[in-house]
Amino acid sequence: MWHGDSTDMNPFQFVNEITFGKKDVMVDPDMEKKYVPFMVNRSLSYFPDTVYMANEMNRYHHLDSKLQFQFLLNIVRKRKRFSKWVKPETDNSVDVIKEYYGYSNEKAIQILPLLSTDQLNIIKNKVNKGGRK
Repeated sequence: MWHGDSTDMNPFQFVNEITFGKKDVMVDPDMEKKYVPFMVNRSLSYFPDTVYMANEMNRYHHLDSKLQFQFLLNIVRKRKRFSKWVKPETDNSVDVIKEYYGYSNEKAIQILPLLSTDQLNIIKNKVNKGGRK
């Protein structure tokens, strides 16, 4: 359970109160400003028992932060939940194109679909400096 003051509140502490602490921390307007619905909803979307509730809050994104927090605080059952955030896999093909041609990230992404697998492999071999990956 979170026992700090409102100055150091982050979205994950709101999620912790919604899922486990069950303490209403929306006590003043400053707390409402610190509530980030997207982050809270995304955190709750990783669990089968809260994904629908997070989706409902996404549908009603126009509601005040306090109302969204109150809804989730009162509807989510108390349970410890932990999940690592999914991070996008990096495609080293873009990095290889950037290095080989000297392109920016945006330009390399645009060029990637134009190159065949064989062309990409040739470029990767030319850029490869050896060593461990």
